Amino acid sequence: MKIQGPNPFINKYRNQQQKQVVHNTKSKNDELKISAKAKKLHQNDSTSIGRSKYVADIKKRIQSGEYKIDYEKTARKMIDFWTKNV
Repeated sequence: MKIQGPNPFINKYRNQQQKQVVHNTKSKNDELKISAKAKKLHQNDSTSIGRSKYVADIKKRIQSGEYKIDYEKTARKMIDFWTKNV
């Protein structure tokens, strides 16, 4: 048996591979998925307006010296936060 030159079937195989690669890249579409948590945060955006008013009020009270800090309440909230998230 004589083998002369390259095998013609190898070229057909290589051509088939290239066509598949080109086909796969064209079929991909960009997708964006938004989680339910992100949707909920977006819906709660209206509450951030109330929150910003609350923060502005506290800032005014701090600057005028009317704001009194409850250290025990602050410490309790910190402890509760860190015990829940550990």
